[in-house]
Amino acid sequence: MANPDSNTVINVMVCLATVTPPRLVNVQVPAQATVADAVHASGVLNGLDLTIDTCRLGVYGKRKTPDAALHARDRVEILGPLIADPKTARRRRVQKVRATGTREGLKWLRNEAPPKDDVLE
Repeated sequence: MANPDSNTVINVMVCLATVTPPRLVNVQVPAQATVADAVHASGVLNGLDLTIDTCRLGVYGKRKTPDAALHARDRVEILGPLIADPKTARRRRVQKVRATGTREGLKWLRNEAPPKDDVLE
């Protein structure tokens, strides 16, 4: 494969997935561009209170750092910060099912006492 010239550009799609519907922007960046370069070139974060440091970045669903290299026709995805801790959210869902007294909730209570650090809110 030939080395890309310094003036070669590649097409990249940047997707801002924090809003509904997602915003998609096609940009052209130099062949040696990084994920951060594509995000800056797209301008999707302009006017929002998000920065590259507070967002999670990925390429086709795979987590990437801002300095990761891009290839032609990559889709850079910008995901917002987590709103809730996944473990705490899971505990709350289980507690809600247990409290309803449904068959599914009773299955949880059959042979198991709730953990001592269970969320009591």
